[in-house]
Amino acid sequence: MTLQWLVTGASLLIALIALGQARRTAKRLEQLSQSYWELKYQNGELRVKLQLLTGEAAPQPTPPPVAAQGRDSFVPLSSLKR
Repeated sequence: MTLQWLVTGASLLIALIALGQARRTAKRLEQLSQSYWELKYQNGELRVKLQLLTGEAAPQPTPPPVAAQGRDSFVPLSSLKR
């Protein structure tokens, strides 16, 4: 009976240690993710500033193609059954 309580206590202790480590890892991951997106944003800002200083024109995004006319017209279901 005592052996079972020792195994249970050890398992509980190991589980609590693992939970603490998982929380620390999750917090670190959140910090790294936030730093990544901040650096990515700053990189974009610096790229634009550099293009303005050097006089290079920023590539203009191409507009999406216009949808073909007549695709959104009403088609009654009775005509599809034939």
